[in-house]
Amino acid sequence: MLLDIDRYGIHIGPLYVRFYGIIIMTGAFLAAMLAQRLLKRKNKDPEIVWDALIWALIFGIIGARLYHVFTPSISAGGWAQTLNYLRNPISILTTWEGGLGMPGAILGGVLGLYIYARRNKISFSLLLDAAAPGVALAQAIGRWGNFVNQELYGPPTDLPWGIHIEPRFRIPGTWNGLPIAEFERFHPLFLYESLWNLMNLAILLYLWRRFEHRMGSGELFLVYLIIYPLGRFLLEFIRLDYVPLFGINLNQIIMLAVAIVSGAVLFLRVRKEQVKAA
Repeated sequence: MLLDIDRYGIHIGPLYVRFYGIIIMTGAFLAAMLAQRLLKRKNKDPEIVWDALIWALIFGIIGARLYHVFTPSISAGGWAQTLNYLRNPISILTTWEGGLGMPGAILGGVLGLYIYARRNKISFSLLLDAAAPGVALAQAIGRWGNFVNQELYGPPTDLPWGIHIEPRFRIPGTWNGLPIAEFERFHPLFLYESLWNLMNLAILLYLWRRFEHRMGSGELFLVYLIIYPLGRFLLEFIRLDYVPLFGINLNQIIMLAVAIVSGAVLFLRVRKEQVKAA
């Protein structure tokens, strides 16, 4: 059969296209279209978005993979898996087997935009501001790829919106003294984060339209770096598959630090602008 569809993707002859990849690329495409509209409002060439997107995607994927390699979650094998990657470096390239970290994707994407901006003599902070709402949109869409892959779920629940997780995707451990493997339905953590990202998108678009002539360059991206990490910090409290480090959740600490630093930088910038205007 030339065309066959299963739960995780589409077989087109010898080619297998995963739904996860389709969802991620759909989010990236819509994010670029949104960034185009925002650049038009700034009277900038909207077509630069597509060239910038290539740089952001390449470095974003590299960053996401490296973040996973060096901060593996419980289900990925923990820090022992990092040693396995280092013993067999070629396995780092097997991204189709899973393993991408969102913090690394953001950091890598920002680096890609920085290189593109420097090479083309474009305002880096302007690109960040234009990208911020689109990134929130892409994240809201991309989290549904976690639903397809049966990942990013919370503790067991009897709530009507709880999702079924197949036994092979349930992480080891216990919940309230019972093996997690014995439970059937779990909190859809991917959905909670998707909704949080949609809220982030709405706030960023509102700020862009309402205060675009008053906000300093780069400040919209700082708002993104406050809202998104704050949501991740809160949701990590109920995430079963976290990154352990000396008994703490590494991702949670990183997200809290990013939100605090970004908030402090934004406050100081706004304060400086107010003093200058007085």
